Amino acid sequence: MKSTTTSALTIVVAVAGILFSGCSASQVINTGGDTKCKDFTTQDEKKQNDEVSKMLKDKSGQDPTNLEISATRLSAQTYCQTLGKPDSKISEAPHG
Repeated sequence: MKSTTTSALTIVVAVAGILFSGCSASQVINTGGDTKCKDFTTQDEKKQNDEVSKMLKDKSGQDPTNLEISATRLSAQTYCQTLGKPDSKISEAPHG
């Protein structure tokens, strides 16, 4: 029992360290539509696709197609680079 508690505490401390080290939440976990433009625009394409995929799945309850992911990622990128503010969420971008 003691080793389980120690292991759990170690994990909690490690996660807290990551979260409070200046990393945003979306760099550590997949925040989907809550991802902020300032984070989204600095992510690589795979991470952006993961965020968009989660956002679309959360909205519809179904896995999105690759075409939906690509089109929505492009829409979010365009929004974040034009009308969106650094703290705008990618879910605010116009998408189907």
